[in-house]
Amino acid sequence: MDQTAHTPKERQFFEALGQLFIGAPVEGESGLAHLMHLKARYYQRRVLPHLKAAIDRALAPFPEFREELFDRLYSFFRRYFTEAGAIAHEPVYELIYTSDRDVMLFWKTHRLYYVKTERQVRSMTVEIDGWRFLLDVSGWRPAANEKQAFLYRFQKQRSDGTLVLQVTASGRGRRTQIAEIQRDIRQHTGLEVDEATLSQVLRLFERQQDVDYFIHKDARQFLREQFHQWLYRYLFEPEQQRGTLWSERRLRQLQVLKDIAEQVIDFIAQFEEELARLWNKPRFVLDSHYLITLDRIAAQEGGLALLEQLVTHPGMAAQCQEWRDLGMVAAGFTPAQLWVENLWGRFLHERYQYLPLDTRYFPDMELAILSLFDPLDQQLDGWLVHSENYQALNTLLPKFRGRVKCIYIDPPYNTGGDEFIYRDRFRRSSWLTMMENRLRLAREWLRDDGVIFVSVDDGEQATLRQLLETIFGPENFVNNLIWQKKYAPQNDARWLSDNHDFLVLFAKNKEKWRPGLLPRTLDQNRRYQNPDRDPRGPWQSDNLAVKTYSPAGDYPITTPTGRVVYPPQGYCWRVSRERFQELLADNRIWFGRDGHGVPRLKRFLHEIKQGVTPLTLWTYAEVGHTQEAKQELKRMLSGTEAVFGTPKPVRLLQRVVTIGCGDDPEALVLDFFAGSGTTAQAVLDLNRRDGGRRKYLLVEMGETFDTVLLPRLKRAIFSDLWKNGQAQATGRGISHFAKYFRLEQYEDILRRARYQDDLETVAPEQSIFQCDLKLLDNAETGEPVVEWADGEMRVILNRLYADMDIAETLSCLTGQWIRRITATQPSHVEWEEGTLVDVNNPPCHWVKPLLYW
Repeated sequence: MDQTAHTPKERQFFEALGQLFIGAPVEGESGLAHLMHLKARYYQRRVLPHLKAAIDRALAPFPEFREELFDRLYSFFRRYFTEAGAIAHEPVYELIYTSDRDVMLFWKTHRLYYVKTERQVRSMTVEIDGWRFLLDVSGWRPAANEKQAFLYRFQKQRSDGTLVLQVTASGRGRRTQIAEIQRDIRQHTGLEVDEATLSQVLRLFERQQDVDYFIHKDARQFLREQFHQWLYRYLFEPEQQRGTLWSERRLRQLQVLKDIAEQVIDFIAQFEEELARLWNKPRFVLDSHYLITLDRIAAQEGGLALLEQLVTHPGMAAQCQEWRDLGMVAAGFTPAQLWVENLWGRFLHERYQYLPLDTRYFPDMELAILSLFDPLDQQLDGWLVHSENYQALNTLLPKFRGRVKCIYIDPPYNTGGDEFIYRDRFRRSSWLTMMENRLRLAREWLRDDGVIFVSVDDGEQATLRQLLETIFGPENFVNNLIWQKKYAPQNDARWLSDNHDFLVLFAKNKEKWRPGLLPRTLDQNRRYQNPDRDPRGPWQSDNLAVKTYSPAGDYPITTPTGRVVYPPQGYCWRVSRERFQELLADNRIWFGRDGHGVPRLKRFLHEIKQGVTPLTLWTYAEVGHTQEAKQELKRMLSGTEAVFGTPKPVRLLQRVVTIGCGDDPEALVLDFFAGSGTTAQAVLDLNRRDGGRRKYLLVEMGETFDTVLLPRLKRAIFSDLWKNGQAQATGRGISHFAKYFRLEQYEDILRRARYQDDLETVAPEQSIFQCDLKLLDNAETGEPVVEWADGEMRVILNRLYADMDIAETLSCLTGQWIRRITATQPSHVEWEEGTLVDVNNPPCHWVKPLLYW
């Protein structure tokens, strides 16, 4: 509580304003904790003193207005309190088109960036119906990233009458029993607490623990709009129309209210705008490496000689051990087994040619490997990005804008389930805001003839379609595809057994997209026979008569046996008499085996389109089911199938890619909720089947990037046949070249950014962020990133991160694709259009957005 406040209303306002700025306490050493501590200092050192001084000056002529001023300020700003200290969800006026409160909330949060949902477990006091409870979380010990339920038990009654409930993490399916809590309270205190009261206490506690973090896209304009609308309503309230409220003195008081409110808004907006700039700052590319199959190296000029150097390199021991661990080679495998020799020379062993070499084991040889490839980026088959997906979509956009043919995503379904990887218990508004932020960026990645498939269940399908219509336009909706995900009913379902999910399909421009055809099945082809041994091959007969009558098609036909045949009543032949004679002469009319039947038209298998138009209902027999997907993971990465509760089968993604990419055999596929990497495996398998060169770009933020996704891709490259984590001898590999890296993240920047501590030295009219170093030096070592020498500025980026990939960072920043990186000029990168750039001293105007925003 602010002890310097003059009145209760003043204390109330400043307490609330402090809550708006500081939010829920966040402990630890995370970037988020650093941010919130900075925000608290900003409030204490800058906002409070300057705001109080301004209020005292403004109220000097109107001391009687002090209490009302704070009351009115509180009544406005209380609408924007959140537990995370963010600007939030109760605007005075919004155009809302639905009565659903949570969807309404989305339209009030659509001007926000969704950052994260985080569980901030903290003790809490709750008072209900005369009862006072303390929920004590000192014993809370959650498992990492696991959405465990809360378990409650009665602990004691304090001397002031407070009932203490201890909160721990549920384990092994244990659940809180309200009746047990009632019994323990009765036995220890003699008090009777009804079930409804206890249930309400627990609901209030749990509602406060999951905190959504948002950043406003335009805080200043939003809050000013809201205040002006609020002030208008306040001025025209009925009680304001009486007496002398419109006197000059009264209007001057209201001007004070407006001036102070706008100062508060400016203080809030200054910080929020900084966060928005930081959130959208392009990221550095870090810790990058390449995966490349041995055959791809050997196929390049000088590649075999380089491969012989790699085989004798000290890093080959670790590489061979990885191949053993991944189940690609036997326990006794040695590098010497990579070669076979015959009269024509030394060659790669056919069985091992698709072993994926990871350049992380050969850091001093990486440039020599890359020197083999020109143009480098164009020869890559895929990219794997370890990053929060908004950061990846935003950072890589200049490089990949308009290049993607097909996007597939399987986002968290917002089910409240207990899946391990994603905290998917977003409230609908948070979920929609999270999706909106990312889908708007994703649209910019698409080619004009590109499409996006979004996997979703019944819970959010309708709202997701509405959101996609706002981004892509309702005219670009293609279909709601239904995928039968279960092959057996769920007999323990509470209502109906759900056995399907949806794929909502939108095009960037539906008129330009052409769906790919599905391969014809054996059953479909078996319908084509060749009873007359026609040299043109199998055929199927089709009805020659049609219902659309035309006199030109109403004529008699004589069969080979002399029988005269007319079209059925109301029908006619589909071709004219003259065209019929041409078809007959070309042996395209079939009268049956005995030559006595009604004439039919022969349609040859080789002349029909070699594919099937996709339907909107996909059965598990066609594309697989969830259990099949789990078995695929088990065969390839034994033990990891339990990590993903609802993986997607490879066959499902193969169909998505086939339809989405159409007839482009080199299309780029994007998945920014990559999970276990099914999309990449689907692309690899399709290329292996038809010889295509489709590419993929996957983004995943979880720890499973290293433990599941990357190992799965390596295995999928080496072989398409696995059992219990071991490659099978009859499996087929594929030649491949991919890059993987991680991006600098929001919390990385928050931990490293240098912000001004001495806030009192900043002039009131000056932004506190104008004097900050931000990333202009290394926060740990103090080394400057920018130096002046001989009147010239020099930028030394690798002083920020030792593992920075400056060439890729600049490529993403400028949108230029890399043509060549050579061992002979390791400090330079050449763009496709021919420009040579010194990565040790890049142009300052390029890198400024990375360092100072």
